[in-house]
Amino acid sequence: MEKIKAGIFDGPQIRQFTKNTQFINSMTKLELKAWTAFVSVMQNFLGNKISANYIELVEDLLLQLKNMGCNMSIKLHFLHSHLDRENLGDMSEEQRERMHQDLRVMEERFWDTNMMSDYCWSLIRHFPKSTHKRRALKRSFLELND
Repeated sequence: MEKIKAGIFDGPQIRQFTKNTQFINSMTKLELKAWTAFVSVMQNFLGNKISANYIELVEDLLLQLKNMGCNMSIKLHFLHSHLDRENLGDMSEEQRERMHQDLRVMEERFWDTNMMSDYCWSLIRHFPKSTHKRRALKRSFLELND
């Protein structure tokens, strides 16, 4: 009960809310659009099967949350970054499992303003080095670490 008062829900509790008509009827139009977008992402992207149009579903969810004036949380940034399968590493074969593994590690390490900067740095490190025709006059920080 403490988690519900704090606004922390797990999967089974969220599924109960999807079936609760009283909860759905108490929403405004903007909230209802965001809720239906969230439910479709939950069923078609975070569920057991990923549907073919998962990119459109997640983009619609992000748009609806933006229309509500919600701040982008770190989890939404991770969700957005994991739409591209090239961002995935060798931790897991399933896309959604990798996202949850990344989230768990980040939430265990950071819980303050440094969290976003560490996330951005982790995205930079995911991309392999690329070769260019021209050579830079100055060495970058990444080259110094090799």
